[in-house]
Amino acid sequence: MAAISITATGVLKSSTGQVSVGTAGATITAGQAVYIDTTDSNKIKLADANGTTPANTFAGIALNAASSGQPVSYCTNDTAGFTIGATVLAGDTIWLSPTAGGITKTQADLIAGCTVISIGNMLTTTTLNLTPCTGGAVA
Repeated sequence: MAAISITATGVLKSSTGQVSVGTAGATITAGQAVYIDTTDSNKIKLADANGTTPANTFAGIALNAASSGQPVSYCTNDTAGFTIGATVLAGDTIWLSPTAGGITKTQADLIAGCTVISIGNMLTTTTLNLTPCTGGAVA
């Protein structure tokens, strides 16, 4: 797997990044991919490309750490350059990973049954054009 290792203290939205706030339904770390659990009072939990609905959806990337029941902010869109807290190649496409909360730079990491969600493309080696797009499932 080409999972991206995130340094939580390096996660930062740009000045124009769009942010939502919710209540964590699990322990979340800055930089993890999250979804809105519509079956559990709209709590924010770790997204998982091979999870069951709604866990296999994507709401954004967490901006802060939170334990269950605490407020968590997450960036939903940031075309000006979301700093992901990791270094990858400029131009790489970033995908929701089949590991809860994870992101990957290799679509081939998605296994059969995964929901394909492109999170965005790297603008530089550290900033992401965060523009999520959901596709079908990997056969």
